Amino acid sequence: MTTPVAARGSIVPIILRRMRVPIIVLITAYALAVFGFTLMPGVDDQGEPWRMTFFQAFYVVSYTGSTIGFGEVPYDFSNAQRLWTMVSIYLTVFAWLYSVGTIIALIQDTDFRNALLRTRLLRSLHGIREPFYLICGYGDTGKLLARALLGRKQRVVVIDRDMTNVEELRSRDSGIYVPAFCMDAEVPGNLIDAGLQHPWCAGVLAVTDNDHTNLKVAIATKLLNRDILVFCRVDTEETANNMLSFGTDLVVNPCEDFAQRLVMGMREPDAHRVYDWLTSLPNAPLPHRPEPPQGRWIICGFGDFGRAVYRALREAGLSVLVVAEAVDDCPPGSIPGKGTEAVTLNQAGISEADALVACTDDDADNLSIMVTARQLNPDIYMVSLENRLYNRELFRAANPALPVQASYLTASRFLSVLSAPMLRDFLEQSARQGNDWNHTLVKRLAEISGDMTPDCWTITLGDRQAPAVMQAQALGEPVQLGNLCRDPRKRRDRLNAVPLMLRRGGECLLLPDDDTLLQAGDRMLWCGTPQAEALLGWNLHHLNSLRYVHTGAHRPDGWVWRHLARRRAAGDS
Repeated sequence: MTTPVAARGSIVPIILRRMRVPIIVLITAYALAVFGFTLMPGVDDQGEPWRMTFFQAFYVVSYTGSTIGFGEVPYDFSNAQRLWTMVSIYLTVFAWLYSVGTIIALIQDTDFRNALLRTRLLRSLHGIREPFYLICGYGDTGKLLARALLGRKQRVVVIDRDMTNVEELRSRDSGIYVPAFCMDAEVPGNLIDAGLQHPWCAGVLAVTDNDHTNLKVAIATKLLNRDILVFCRVDTEETANNMLSFGTDLVVNPCEDFAQRLVMGMREPDAHRVYDWLTSLPNAPLPHRPEPPQGRWIICGFGDFGRAVYRALREAGLSVLVVAEAVDDCPPGSIPGKGTEAVTLNQAGISEADALVACTDDDADNLSIMVTARQLNPDIYMVSLENRLYNRELFRAANPALPVQASYLTASRFLSVLSAPMLRDFLEQSARQGNDWNHTLVKRLAEISGDMTPDCWTITLGDRQAPAVMQAQALGEPVQLGNLCRDPRKRRDRLNAVPLMLRRGGECLLLPDDDTLLQAGDRMLWCGTPQAEALLGWNLHHLNSLRYVHTGAHRPDGWVWRHLARRRAAGDS
């Protein structure tokens, strides 16, 4: 981590401070040598005595001290001058050696190198002329966010206090240069240096593993640049409420989030599928998870995740037994132990249990719990917490029914809101529609998305995002929503896209019909494949495409095409 001096200062003060003594030594050596030469008596070519001027003396010392060469000019030296020349050579050479040694030590100095790197990062940051997101924390969640945003060609800037994480990012070829600062995000000055007040900063994503740090980042953002978004990850409900109290735009507690989704999967499995599919990372395999049983559950581990699952299951009225190393603060009847031993699981009644949650803070223990439990009860429904992404292959081999990655949950929630700000409102309203309504939607989503999770995006009908629709309406040609859903290459085919919600004024319409007439200012939430999004753009931006999907007739656009069309029509007549 950079020191405070190196963090805020430029490299110039560091150079001046380190080179002050060598420069003084060098100047003093040259001054003594020059002054000595002006005092040494010499003889000119006429045999007359003479003394060097200061200019002649400095000239001689310049090529002598730098060891460029030696010559007795303008006349042959006297013995006194030659003696002083030797003194000057040793004096200036040692002064140079001392100065060069100091320069080499300065280049190798950690503070200087950090300051030099920081200056380069600041220069590259100031050169950004497109929106970017400031990611605070480059752990598992930060890596997923950075990878997904860069995959969408969006710029990011990263700040992390762990040099290992920063070096890993710098060595990665992301296709887009990512300024990565190694410093503490808790310090407001560091956030400012990393671009918090940059005119192109679109938002701050606080995903460090420390709630207090994320809280300070949220506060600093709201105080220093309240116009941008700030999303935070938290582990406790108290911190989440604190953040929401001063207007943090999105707060995600992955433990609570998963617990609520687990209960949703039991009571309304199709509503859970809609939520799961629309908030998953794009271009990921479509999750088809079996429905969690509503019988007897065993929770191994009682950290933040275990507590959240316990509360949710108990509120759902299920029987839950906790296995934990320290049972002092656990519910009554909890079994002491890790759950990695068969004797502990047998004591917890594994053979009669319907489901087990392995959620300790150690991935090795979670894997051991699953293997042991499966030997004792092969049919048990298994939920496992993956603490580190690099253990994914091990968990994939263990094949739990419901793997849980807190970093993945947080990143997917962030990205879903960033890509489609209306998605959060849609999910809240769709959850209130009941399972049958969501079952119908699940079938539509499965038809358009295939085996991959769909993308979500938002469109505002205006001159920037839908100029063709605006032109058509200005010409008195009403546009129906169904026209936008047709393929501009073959109008009889529908695009693999579903309009999820239309917002007009203060009203929201879920799954609007094809005959809905569009108006300027309408905001629409869509989901579908990336290809469908691209083809939809043709209908929104090109009037000719919009007319084709509406009428089926190609109308030439442009003077040349209209002229050729008239000639063709005249020839046909």
